[in-house]
Amino acid sequence: MAIRSVRLLAAALVATSVVALPAPARAADESITVNFAVAGGTPAYRASGWIYGMTENGSGPADHFYTDVKFRAMRAGGAQLDQPGGWVSGKYDRRWNATRAQILRTRALGGTFILLPHDLWGADGYPISRFPGDNGNWADYDNFLTRLIADVRATGVTVQWDIWNEPNLGLFWNRSQSQYFELWRRTYQRLRADLPGTLIVGPSFAGVPTTNGTWWNQYLDNVRANNVVPDIFSWHSLPSDPVANVAAANTTLGNRGIAHPRPYQINEYGASNEQNPGDGSWYIARLERAGADGLRANWASTSNLHNDLGNLLVRNSAGQHLPKGEWWVYRYYATQTGTICSVTPSPAYDAFATKATGNAKILVGGGGTTGDIAVNIRGLASTTGIVTNNQIRVRVERIPHNGGGAVAGPVIVRNSIVTLNGGATVVNLAHTNADETFTVTLLPPSGT
Repeated sequence: MAIRSVRLLAAALVATSVVALPAPARAADESITVNFAVAGGTPAYRASGWIYGMTENGSGPADHFYTDVKFRAMRAGGAQLDQPGGWVSGKYDRRWNATRAQILRTRALGGTFILLPHDLWGADGYPISRFPGDNGNWADYDNFLTRLIADVRATGVTVQWDIWNEPNLGLFWNRSQSQYFELWRRTYQRLRADLPGTLIVGPSFAGVPTTNGTWWNQYLDNVRANNVVPDIFSWHSLPSDPVANVAAANTTLGNRGIAHPRPYQINEYGASNEQNPGDGSWYIARLERAGADGLRANWASTSNLHNDLGNLLVRNSAGQHLPKGEWWVYRYYATQTGTICSVTPSPAYDAFATKATGNAKILVGGGGTTGDIAVNIRGLASTTGIVTNNQIRVRVERIPHNGGGAVAGPVIVRNSIVTLNGGATVVNLAHTNADETFTVTLLPPSGT
């Protein structure tokens, strides 16, 4: 789970008195092309999920912070409640009660809940005394599964089972790979027997698929040989490119005769220094392009882990939640309805574009650089209710980062009527702050 880096970062800061952060590289002028005449599919808001971020009792943050961004999924299991906590420390109940409350709230909000049994066991980065299968004894783990399966059934909610988080890291699985493979086999077969039809997620690998990566490929060999292939393959992009990840996953599955395309879940995306409007919108565009579902990483700890919508919100002195800049990115993304349209990216920039009756929308994403961006817009004759007398209205908004503080909303930087040239136009964006991003909304000339 991404929260591990909080401790590593703290140690690094203590070890040095001066931390020099490199300035973002300035890219050469780049251009992306949006072609509204090439379109297909409807937005599914693949990127609108995250880890934790809901209060322990499931009551906060307020509903509109979820519904306004078309929240899709939450991944949790009571991490860091009591330290040590969970089953292994005799403190299962608090973690389960929080998980239950969050499951029920997620369902009420229309989202999917992804269960993290490792956190309920107690393997959340805190040193623990035992892991499932130690000394060949699986009785305690079997009892744990019996209790957890019964508790999940009692909620009446169908959840996805993410069998064990980051099993290639000692922080979460401090045992051999062979013992993990046995854990996977046993859990998979138990879930198939007791909860037929439930979706099984894994391996939630701390890394990304590669054709020459040892751990990933050994996992694939094992699940294929034992007929325990997950319904949804998962990994962590911290940082990485979801498009390249999916291509490598397809290759490695194909080499083994494992059926694909199949659901992929990048269930931690966005390193801590990438959680800003610029990088966040880039990940949205890349997840959509890759056809993979994403859950935004959460780098908070202790009580803050169970609050603030995975760092998309801040709290004022009165404890009220306020949106950060990146929340406004997801808010714009949620307003993109209709049909997905073609985008040709540049080396540093990508975008997610849609068209609907009366508007066309482009969320621009920048991968950690600055530079002048030319957004070449084509195919406007294929839109409906936007072009009048060969003119459209172009509204450009900048989404600030504000150093990670509260942001009142996007800032309008352009709102003008444009005469088209052959059904096309160019919108130029001066991207001077790598942490910020832009949206481009196209409306009829009479629109506001």
